[in-house]
This record gives sequence, C-alpha cells and structure tokens, in this order.
Amino acid sequence: METNGMMSFIYKLTNWTMRLAYVNILWIVFSIMGLVIFGFFPATVAMFAVIRLSGKDEDVPVFKTFWKVYKQEFLKSNLLGLILIIIGLIFYMDFHFLKATSNTFLQQLYLPLVFLSCLFYLTVLYMFPIYVHYDLKTVQIFKNAFLIMIMNPLPTIYMIAGIIAVYFAVSYFPGLLPVFSGSILTLIISSSASLAFKKIERKKSELEAQG
Repeated sequence: METNGMMSFIYKLTNWTMRLAYVNILWIVFSIMGLVIFGFFPATVAMFAVIRLSGKDEDVPVFKTFWKVYKQEFLKSNLLGLILIIIGLIFYMDFHFLKATSNTFLQQLYLPLVFLSCLFYLTVLYMFPIYVHYDLKTVQIFKNAFLIMIMNPLPTIYMIAGIIAVYFAVSYFPGLLPVFSGSILTLIISSSASLAFKKIERKKSELEAQG
C-alpha cells in the first residue's frame, strides 16, 4: 500500500510538473502571438483557467482549453488589462512627480500614495482568479477583488510569500524563468485565492441555512 501510495504521489507530481511547464510555454508563446501587449492578458487568463480546471480534473486537455479561453476572453481580458495599465501608469507618474517636487505639502502625499498603490497591486492578485472563477463584468471584478482582498488577509499573505519565494528561486536558477515562473505563480495565487473563495462560499451556505 505504501509503495502504491508513493508511486501515485510521484505520478501526480510528474504530471503536474509537466503540465505547469507546458502551460508556461503556452503562456509565453500566446503572449508573443498577440504582440505581447495584446496577448499577455488573454494568455494570462487562459493560464489561470487551465490551472484552475486542472485542480478539479487532471485530464483536462491543456492546449484545447488554453486556446478556447484565449479566443473567448481576448477582448474582455484586454479591456481589463488596459484599465490596469492606465491605473499603474497613473501611480508611476504620481510617484515621479512627488519625488521631483519641492512642495512640502505635496511631499506629504507620498506615504498615502504608497498605501494606495499597495492596495491596488494586492487587489490585482485576486483579479485573475476571480475572472476565471466567477462570471462577472469588468467593474464587478475590480469591486469583488478589492473586497475579497480586504476580508482575507491570510490568503493574501500566502500569495506574497509565494511570489517572494518564486522571485528568489528564479534569481538563483534563471533557467526556471521560461519554464515555470508564470505557471508556478499562477498555481500559488490560484490556490491562495481558492481558500478565500471557499471561505466566502461556506459563509454564504451558512447564511442560507439560517435563512
């Protein structure tokens, strides 16, 4: 029984390793196919969708699923991406403006701006898991991502810790970057966000039972 259990573990580990590498390569290829600027966001959404579905069914066809989501979500995901880029650029320009200004009053806005930018980037971490988990409009994705992030500090900490771990791993082993970086981050973020989703669904079920 122990041998069978070990063989099963090794099989699953090998299967997931190959799947993560394959998805990561697809993510890079399809991002380039969209000239990066138009391909990155639909490819990222497709990667999150494949990782999510693979957690439920390891026999999910990777390429077929990836290509289907990539095509279906091309416009919507790029709209979301455009909004994220615009907000990110606004923060970037604000930081440079505050660093360059000699106005004492404006300089006092630096720390609040840091706080707001941190909230924004933490919210972004939940956007792609929410995108593939729920059927929501773009505005609702922003709203729900922010609320879930605020109400679930522990999964957020898991995400941050995972991102830091991947950063150091890639720094020491740069060869991992084209093979696993994106898919591993997706797995970490998706798994962490799933904890928050399950907590919300559990509370919802409790409230329905009481009602």
